[in-house]
Amino acid sequence: MTPTQIPNAHPPLSQMHVKLRQAAPQDFPTVLALLEGCGLHTQSVTPEGSTYWIADLDGVPGGCIGLEHGDGVSLIRSTAVLPTARSQGLGRALVTSALTHASLRGDRAVYLFSQEAGDYWLRFGFVPVGVDEISAALSGTPQVSSGLLKGWIHGEQAWKRELNGGGRK
Repeated sequence: MTPTQIPNAHPPLSQMHVKLRQAAPQDFPTVLALLEGCGLHTQSVTPEGSTYWIADLDGVPGGCIGLEHGDGVSLIRSTAVLPTARSQGLGRALVTSALTHASLRGDRAVYLFSQEAGDYWLRFGFVPVGVDEISAALSGTPQVSSGLLKGWIHGEQAWKRELNGGGRK
């Protein structure tokens, strides 16, 4: 079943088998389909230098999240939960998985861009930062490179969460 085949009315997640799994290269079309199913852009989404997770609901993909990796920092991107599976904790599980992975990598911080969902990211300990900070910290990542090249980055809101002691020396 593809992500778009998830029934409109399904049981609550508590009654479904939910499995978070790290996406393999052959899962990348599923990641793209989930993003497109949520109306998100996919132009700079690539598995190169990234780690993605897929949330399966009773064996059917229902959400995803990605991390683009820099030197000691990562960028959360492509966070998507299909509308029929929202408001049940699936997004929180995906974010927690990505933050745990970044922490285990030894990252000192995780960044992201979000214009509309700032309140959501505040719940996870993210704070607003300037675009210049994220551009400097993650200049080689696909999303930041795309934003700089196409000029959209300066209209975005950047967010940061420190990990593993963050800025402490």
